[in-house]
Amino acid sequence: MKYVDGFVLPIPKKKLGVYKKMARLGAKVWMDHGALEYCECIGDDFKMQGVTPFPKAIKSKPNETVVFAWIVYKSRAHRDRVNAKVMKDPRMNPAEMTAMPFDMKRMLVGGFKVLVER
Repeated sequence: MKYVDGFVLPIPKKKLGVYKKMARLGAKVWMDHGALEYCECIGDDFKMQGVTPFPKAIKSKPNETVVFAWIVYKSRAHRDRVNAKVMKDPRMNPAEMTAMPFDMKRMLVGGFKVLVER
């Protein structure tokens, strides 16, 4: 049974380039340590009626865009092993991690057991 870490982030539009650079590094590091998939997506269409769109849920500001991302693992135990290796990887510079280009307090995050997969 696969396991997924999911994220929704409010990214200031002017810092999107910095974030994209970090996301590319994240993809490389997680995949190097055994993640099965790594994907980061930028919001494009939030005009659905009768539901709460991500920007409203995350309280994004007019100068922000929303990123939806996920990382797939073989299992929760596999996720824990991969993440432990990632956190020890020297490419994950602690100084850069404290200077994130977005407000981490507004980031939505969670680990998920896969319910349906095709």
